[in-house]
Amino acid sequence: MDVMTDDVSWVDQTRPSIARVYDYLLGGKDNYAVDREIGDVFKKDLPGSVAIAFANRAALIRAIREIATTTGVRQFVDLGSGLPTADNVHQVAQRHAPGSTVVYVDSDPIVLAHGRALLEQNDDTRVIQADIREPEVIRNHPDTLEVIDFDKPVAVILSAILHHVNDDEDPSGIVDYWRGQVPSGSYFFVSHFRSGNNPETVEAERILQQTFGRGRWRTDKEIEDLLDGLEILEPGIVPASLWRPDPGDGVSRIGDAERELTVWERLIAAGLARKP
Repeated sequence: MDVMTDDVSWVDQTRPSIARVYDYLLGGKDNYAVDREIGDVFKKDLPGSVAIAFANRAALIRAIREIATTTGVRQFVDLGSGLPTADNVHQVAQRHAPGSTVVYVDSDPIVLAHGRALLEQNDDTRVIQADIREPEVIRNHPDTLEVIDFDKPVAVILSAILHHVNDDEDPSGIVDYWRGQVPSGSYFFVSHFRSGNNPETVEAERILQQTFGRGRWRTDKEIEDLLDGLEILEPGIVPASLWRPDPGDGVSRIGDAERELTVWERLIAAGLARKP
């Protein structure tokens, strides 16, 4: 079902959406002219910047597969999930660990509409509309409680979302809240715009803030600090393309790259952490 062909008159089509801009950059069709206008700024004025979206998505897929195949965690909460694409969290998790349960969370109403249509036949997955800055609402939502048992380990997914939370909105507090809600043996995957101290970073950050009124690039140390109290696993906080790449990805483990990453690939970092 393509929600964009249905009656979506209740959606404000004059304001760009972070989720829909990402969808456009990834080649999706669930976006409006206003979203494509912003996406084209990145495509045309910042050539190569679309690599950020693809590097981030690929790292997320590898992380979900890693959790599903190497740990006993079978519950996933995807905060700021965005619009469905190929190989969503539930598809990757359930492919490798059938019966895994997933809750998708996003503040964009069209994510809720599209996600619920997509998941009508998936009893182990829920989609809820909520703001990441109100974690208690998410934690206590009936749909969350229906498929997530917080007495058992949970994988909390924070893929490309915390850089949309400004410093005065306490991003560390959001992570800390979830750390306090899940038991030992839970995992946290984070990807985040990474400060590069170069013109590309400055311009991309300016566009994001000008468009959405928010957006905060952070250094590797600042990203690590968001995960305070968690054990950051190897290889640490690194460019997403270098986070446990697959053979054939064109790069290998840290310290032995087969090719030099582009400046854009270096502007998105990823890391996986475990609650001791």
